[in-house]
Amino acid sequence: MNIETELRRTGPHPQAPPELSEAAAAAGLLDVAYATFDSPVGTLLVAVTPRGLVRLAYLDAGEDEAIVLEQLAASVSPRVLAAPRRLDESRRELDQYFAGRRRQFDLPLDWQLTRGFARRVLEATARIPYGSTSTYRQVATAAGSERAFRAAGNALGSNPVPIVVPCHRILHSAGGLGGYTGGLERKRMLLGVEGYSGLKQP
Repeated sequence: MNIETELRRTGPHPQAPPELSEAAAAAGLLDVAYATFDSPVGTLLVAVTPRGLVRLAYLDAGEDEAIVLEQLAASVSPRVLAAPRRLDESRRELDQYFAGRRRQFDLPLDWQLTRGFARRVLEATARIPYGSTSTYRQVATAAGSERAFRAAGNALGSNPVPIVVPCHRILHSAGGLGGYTGGLERKRMLLGVEGYSGLKQP
C-alpha cells in the first residue's frame, strides 16, 4: 500500500480503514486524527495532532462534519484521517468529565488555530477553575485589554476546543448566560455538570 497515494485518494472525509490510519501514523503521515462520538451534550467531533487537542465541534449544533474536516485540512494539514484509537484518551477524559469524575482536563492543547488577542483570551479562559465563572470583561482584562470585551466575546465564540477550554464559564457581568457557540441549553448543561447554580436569566 502506497500510503501517500491512499491519503490523496481518500482525503479527509471518508472513514479511513484502521489499517490506513495505523500505517499513516507509523510512517509519520498522520497529522490530524479525528473521531466522532456521542456525549450528553450531543455528537462531538474531536481532532488531535501530535501536539495535542486541536478541535472539538458540536456536530448537531450547526457544525457540519465535512466542513470541519475541510477547515482542518486547509488550516492544519491535508493529512486528516479518522483514527478513533488516537482519540481514546480524549474520549476517556470527556466521559469522566460528564460523569462528574474529572474537574480538570490533562489533555495537551494544540493552539495553532488561534493567535494574538483571541489566543490570550482563550488561555485566560482555560485557567478558570471548575465550577467557577468569569465575565467577558474579566477575561479581556486578563488578556491585556479591559475595554476589548466585545472582541473577547468574538474570541470565545470561535473557540476551537469548547468544553476543554471552558468558554461556558464566561457570563455577563450581571450574571446572565451571554452567548455560546453550542447554544444556551448546552451552556446550562455544562455549568450544571460542574454544579454551578448561580445563573440569572439571560
